[in-house]
Amino acid sequence: MHSDKAFQIAFIVSLAAHSVILSQNPNFSIFPISKNAKNVEINYVRTPQEKKAILKLQPIPKKEITSKLLPKIISGKRPPPPFIDREMFKTSKITSSRNSGFTKPELTKPDIIAVKKKITLPPVDMDKINNASYISYYQIVREKIRRAAYQNFTRTETGEVYMTFIISKEGNLIVSRLVEEKSSFSPYLRQTALRSIKEASPFPVFPKELDYPQLTFNVVISFEVE
Repeated sequence: MHSDKAFQIAFIVSLAAHSVILSQNPNFSIFPISKNAKNVEINYVRTPQEKKAILKLQPIPKKEITSKLLPKIISGKRPPPPFIDREMFKTSKITSSRNSGFTKPELTKPDIIAVKKKITLPPVDMDKINNASYISYYQIVREKIRRAAYQNFTRTETGEVYMTFIISKEGNLIVSRLVEEKSSFSPYLRQTALRSIKEASPFPVFPKELDYPQLTFNVVISFEVE
């Protein structure tokens, strides 16, 4: 009986000592490892916020950019132009012109100026003339001289010029003379009067009632400015 108890005690001590020794070996396993065991894979799932951040950092390929723009160009619809502040350009132009130091050239006054002119031919003493044909022809001559004087008068000098001249029956001007004692002292007005009579000729042919080779006429050309 004592030998059996001693054997049991020795067996238990031996079993405990072997179990301690075997537990320290990592490759030791009581149960056999199956050959069909699979390797475990660990996958990390990214959140939607992380995906957006990655897409922003990645540059878009050139092929994708051209593929996006080609449909718009083919369809004829171009993207709207950027907003342009036109007022900003206006102000910039004004300031640039002021600061450029450009000086506007002074306008030279021409010799011919626009004036509100008035040319009249006051009637001379014709009380001794009783010929109606002569008076009618005289009015035609006066009107032609007035129109020519109106075109030639371009200054602001005023005055009267007394002229006497002879016309042939064909209407040609034979001679013209200025009566100095009755005329203005302005050389410009005198020259204008003489030139106006020359430019007004030739005059109409004498009517049949005026059966004369030539006739003498007197006119007073008045130059006025209103």
